[in-house]
Amino acid sequence: MSLQDKVCVITGAASGIGRSMARVFAADGARVVAVDLDAKGLAKISAELGCDAVEADISSDAGVAAICDRERIDVLLNNAGILDQLTPLLDVDDALWERLIRVNLTAPMKLCRGVLPGMIERGSGSIVNTCSAASLSGGRAGCAYTSAKHGLLGLTRSIAWFYGPQGIRCNAIAPGAIKTKMHMRQVPHAGGIQRYSDYFKTIPPHGSAMQVAQAALFLASDAASYVNGEVLSVDGGWNAF
Repeated sequence: MSLQDKVCVITGAASGIGRSMARVFAADGARVVAVDLDAKGLAKISAELGCDAVEADISSDAGVAAICDRERIDVLLNNAGILDQLTPLLDVDDALWERLIRVNLTAPMKLCRGVLPGMIERGSGSIVNTCSAASLSGGRAGCAYTSAKHGLLGLTRSIAWFYGPQGIRCNAIAPGAIKTKMHMRQVPHAGGIQRYSDYFKTIPPHGSAMQVAQAALFLASDAASYVNGEVLSVDGGWNAF
């Protein structure tokens, strides 16, 4: 699934799934551009892989410009995101809603919009959006997160439909319960965890960030050249319940 010498921008690359993506893509020969707000973690992965690093806030226009202002981007992996601690709608204030939408949906939209002109000019490009099991149902996360990830899946399919004829592929991965620091350290909303307590018994054992990264590598590469507008669940069968 070689991505030899392809310029691959990965957001949220300093930890978790993004860091695993950076390692997998670099091992496949890609020219990784690691993006994150975490300067310390970013420096570590950049030193480990010898890859380019961009410290940027993807939710700001300046951050988007810093990422997209490159001569060439072959692959964009919109992986950075934040959780909402299973917060139900009646406890979602405007600040939480706006932050989740801004980081998990608006930022990926702006990054896609920023890289598409260059991809179209070259007649090729691949975008992989990290959606979630919450993109596919209403009962996998809190209200704001679920809404944002549903929107991200819609964005994925819209891009695939509009720009597929111009050589652009846009797909999504939908991780389930993945063991990362962000996931394991979140403090759930009391009402949310009570509602989900019995349901969580159906969740398969936690997957690893590396398992998600391998799925992303497939979708980004020419091995998936006839795959466009799809969402690949990486959840141990959770979506089957």
